[in-house]
Amino acid sequence: MIDGPNNREGTFQRDIQDHRKVRLAVVDDHALFRAGLISLLNEMQSFQVVGEAADGQGALDIVRRLKPEVLLLDVNMPGMSGVETVRALRSMAQSDQCRVIMLTISKSEEDLLGAIAAGADGYLLKSAEPEELQKAILLVRQGMSVLSPQVTRQVMRAVASSDSIRRRSSRARRCSASISLPRSTTPTRYISPLHDGVVPW
Repeated sequence: MIDGPNNREGTFQRDIQDHRKVRLAVVDDHALFRAGLISLLNEMQSFQVVGEAADGQGALDIVRRLKPEVLLLDVNMPGMSGVETVRALRSMAQSDQCRVIMLTISKSEEDLLGAIAAGADGYLLKSAEPEELQKAILLVRQGMSVLSPQVTRQVMRAVASSDSIRRRSSRARRCSASISLPRSTTPTRYISPLHDGVVPW
């Protein structure tokens, strides 16, 4: 069952008032950005930053040792990329207890769809306002997934392409059992806008 807008907003408000802070970890190869983000998050009453790392291997180590509830992860990092890190994380035992939001400057469709396919729970641009980031973290903690509005077009285009391929494939199978078209692995999900910026999907 999907919560309606009123239920989502009520749950969000309850989370802000929750005395138990959400445990976060920040992974980004730019030390200055990482420090600024951690300072911002620690000023928010809802959050506690329990760890930080500069690369994917460090992210995996933090998840194993410190068990953050939400991991804020850059996409483009030296060595193991953010997408590769999510894929490795999801192969770990009990990894579903750690939600992952990609926090990046990349609007690349390859990065976006790759992160979703790997198991990321959200994809936000670094240009997001602090209030948008706060709401996104709380929504993801509740089990929802979020997108920055600026990247929803790529997802919708991929969904439309996936549906088109499946329809053509279905018609082809009815015409001839010898015709087989590749199935898209892009997840099909409905997207509905949230009134103040972050888009749950």
